[in-house]
Amino acid sequence: MADNGTGITDVERIFDPFYTTKQTGKGTGLGLSICYGIVRAHGGEIQCWNNASGFGSTFSIRLPAAAEVAAANSKQAGR
Repeated sequence: MADNGTGITDVERIFDPFYTTKQTGKGTGLGLSICYGIVRAHGGEIQCWNNASGFGSTFSIRLPAAAEVAAANSKQAGR
């Protein structure tokens, strides 16, 4: 997903819990952190970068196929 807004000022920190660029009282800084946790719990990855054009940002979410997740979970459980 991509947009053409102002971009993200600190892409290295946006998945950190409680990090927000919004004014005090306007955001908790938990939204992207929760998304990161959900994606990672399903064996995936989420990335963000500012667009080369200088406008906007792009997010990429990649999730493994269901069979890969089942095999990984079985391996972790010692089965």
